[in-house]
Amino acid sequence: MASAGHSDLGEVASGIKASERRTAVAIADLEWREMEGDDCEFHYGEGPNESQDSDFPIEERSRLQEMLFLLGLETYQTQKLSLQDALQISSDSMKNWAPQTPKDLPWNFLRKLQALNAEARNTTMVLDLPRDTRPVEKESQMEEEIIYWDTAEDISADIYSFSELPTPDTPVNPLDLLCALLLSSDSFLQQEIVSKMSLCQFALPLILPDPENHYHTFLLWAMRGTVRTWGSQPPRVVGSFREDSMVLSRAPAFAFVRMEVSSNSKSQLLNDVLSPGHRQQDCFWHRDLNLGTNPREIADGLVEISWFLPSGREDLDIFPEPMAFLNLRGDIGSHWLQFKFLTEISSAIFILTDNISKKEYKLLSSMKGSTTKYYFILSPYRGKRNTNLRFLNRLIPVLKMDHSHVLVKVSSTDSVGFVHRVRAIVTHVTRSPCRRVSVEDMANAARKLGLKVDEDCEECQRAKDRMEQITRKIKDLETYCRDELRLQGEPWRKVAQVEKELCQIQWASDPPEKYRAELRHRLLELRMQQNDHDPSWGVQEFISGISSPSLGEKQYFLKWMEWGLARVAQPRPRPSPEMIFTLRPKHCGAMDFSEPFWPEPLGVEHFLREMGQFYEAESCLVEAGKLPAGQRRFAHFPGLALELLLKGLPLELIDGNTLSPALRWVTGLLKELHVRLERRSRLVVLSALGMPGTGKSTLLNTMFGLRFVTGRGRGPRGAFMQLIKVAESFSQDLGCDHILVIDSGGLIAGVRTEAGERFEREASLATLIMGLSNVTVVSLAETRNIPPAILHAFLRLEKTGHMPNYQFVYQNLHDVSALGSKPRERRQLLDQPSDVGRATVQMEKQGDGIQTLADLAFWDPEKQHIWHIPGLWHGVPPMAAVNLAYSEAIFELKRCLLENIRNGLSNQNKNIQQLIELVRRL
Repeated sequence: MASAGHSDLGEVASGIKASERRTAVAIADLEWREMEGDDCEFHYGEGPNESQDSDFPIEERSRLQEMLFLLGLETYQTQKLSLQDALQISSDSMKNWAPQTPKDLPWNFLRKLQALNAEARNTTMVLDLPRDTRPVEKESQMEEEIIYWDTAEDISADIYSFSELPTPDTPVNPLDLLCALLLSSDSFLQQEIVSKMSLCQFALPLILPDPENHYHTFLLWAMRGTVRTWGSQPPRVVGSFREDSMVLSRAPAFAFVRMEVSSNSKSQLLNDVLSPGHRQQDCFWHRDLNLGTNPREIADGLVEISWFLPSGREDLDIFPEPMAFLNLRGDIGSHWLQFKFLTEISSAIFILTDNISKKEYKLLSSMKGSTTKYYFILSPYRGKRNTNLRFLNRLIPVLKMDHSHVLVKVSSTDSVGFVHRVRAIVTHVTRSPCRRVSVEDMANAARKLGLKVDEDCEECQRAKDRMEQITRKIKDLETYCRDELRLQGEPWRKVAQVEKELCQIQWASDPPEKYRAELRHRLLELRMQQNDHDPSWGVQEFISGISSPSLGEKQYFLKWMEWGLARVAQPRPRPSPEMIFTLRPKHCGAMDFSEPFWPEPLGVEHFLREMGQFYEAESCLVEAGKLPAGQRRFAHFPGLALELLLKGLPLELIDGNTLSPALRWVTGLLKELHVRLERRSRLVVLSALGMPGTGKSTLLNTMFGLRFVTGRGRGPRGAFMQLIKVAESFSQDLGCDHILVIDSGGLIAGVRTEAGERFEREASLATLIMGLSNVTVVSLAETRNIPPAILHAFLRLEKTGHMPNYQFVYQNLHDVSALGSKPRERRQLLDQPSDVGRATVQMEKQGDGIQTLADLAFWDPEKQHIWHIPGLWHGVPPMAAVNLAYSEAIFELKRCLLENIRNGLSNQNKNIQQLIELVRRL
């Protein structure tokens, strides 16, 4: 058994046997039982969620089951709730609805969390009201729809079934709701929940209590997707910002726990410590918030974690470096195992209690020899002063404390001054030698204590091993891409150029047949050269990983590949926000944002692109009669890729390096999709285009819960597509079975003469994407800065009669108050001629007289085509809270888009066969 003061957490085999885990838990239990004396009234295990042996109380198991039944989650204990279940479009997607019954609470929480709504934890129910007191919704206003609970439906219910559980007029504690939802979700939905909570600046669940299955779970896998960016002090230059996984980054850890009763709110104190003076931030849920006083039924024993991350500005930062803060829900005596875990990984522990008696003394004296620093925050009852002093004096040599480790906080204590004192203690501890631990280090300590770690399942470990075998071969990215991904780079560029020329000749009025034959011969030679290669070892291993018969292992493998490739990539410096704003162009054409700040990082899409090129080369030879169809080796590749699309992975539609679509590959994917979906193949295509760095990928992710890559230098360079399922109960009303969402790379804002050949390719990309779309969202940074490639696409599509429903979104990256559509700024966009408009006129001979969007025949300014979205953050990142107005505006935009689809204002919905023909034609 590791001592409490052991600082070297070491490496522990992930496959720890269940019997060994039970033995470790039993030892921890025995240690506490031996501490008990006959005169000590405290009994280990009396609190909920603690005992992990075979004598687990039956009433605790039933308490969890009753909570799950109350929330409607009991059916998800065998077949867990998946990410696809949570993200499908239903009639509720168009309603700003309030929960009617407890069973609505989990779904309402998930929808708010997906939309990055800072009020996600404030979910309450709207109860039944007399009919004459119910508010009437006005047609002219978009008011919140209120749903009422008809209690008559429950008249025959057993009124004693949930006598000890929250009832509709006593809402469920948000922490109980979170625990029940996590226990009902699969590993990938858990990861999505934690990732969204991190973006909302909510404290994250680290140890999940599970009273039903006797094991508390350390959520290492669920935390894997948490990536944050922070600054350093000083100086603030390019490279002073660091982006890293919070699972891998090491920082000092500080734990706050409660012993027996404390008059002070532990979670509120943590929030005060983490919040700047001008703005309160509620990372940790506490008793003073809405529903905070509701009793916890299953969440006691939960350990939460949150980080302070510096911005790099001394005038704003509370601490100069990242710090981890942990919070144990419940009394440490009832959750001794979690407390021992905290002593293993923390630099200091703050213990909040009202008084210290013999019982508490015996509990804490067992930590003798611990190198962790202990601090007491007391709020003593009147007349207990001498008792407290007596036991504190006895604890001082045991825990190696002095009198500065004891703080007293009563109602008359200056709260601001007290918070400053706690911060000063934290800073002092970090300035002396102290532990710095990562979440992975914490997981190792958890394994030693017998806690279950979610990442230790066989499927996850097999997928990790395969990823490590692939990434271990990557020493230099440029060399690896040249040697292992041989069909990309220069070979693919040559093919794309020849195919582009063939396409141009096809539409010529009098195409030269001899030149066309030469191009076809050159294309065939290039494809034969590609087909002469075999997939490299790394590509073969990747194919084996996504071919696994186990769906779970396949999903684990893809996630591991994303993180593994990100780790082996060369570290990219990140500029400060001020530098990004300085580099932002002030006028059209002042700067070319077509190229990102950094080279394209290696990702999963490169392996899929290589598979696509093998399929393309082989298909080209079969079409030309150079290869018998029976000798095909790669015909199954589209089916493998489609499985990933159906499970939520964005697939590349247009290569970002060449800005060219792999036509046969995309067609093969759509054919497989048609076969797989069978009768449910009606599609609506929704796309987003616009300036780089305007937040269009974040907008789509927030709107629909998608996984498009975000961040300057990491966003899409071509176009990626992701599929969203429409619930069968809603598909008839909406008019489609699935929504295919396309996210494109940023389009240049300069004029054609400055952009060169890049502009020609981007204009073709915009035309293709908008031509495929029923609905297009155009994201702008400045009202006059409309990329000419988009205007060019509008002019081209207007001639064909194929015009998508379009919404212009102006995202104000600085102003958090902008909301709705501002008429004055809309008229400015419509009426003022811009350099872009004039450039487009020069570009299209047929465009004489068109200087602005208002001159286009399809423009209808009365249909609210322009949206003003406030900034995502309220404050200065990385500790800024999500702006509530942002999520509300995104919801209204989403509702508008779905309404347009339902009302037929978009182009006629397509089936997949029609989409295939459209891809070929465009």
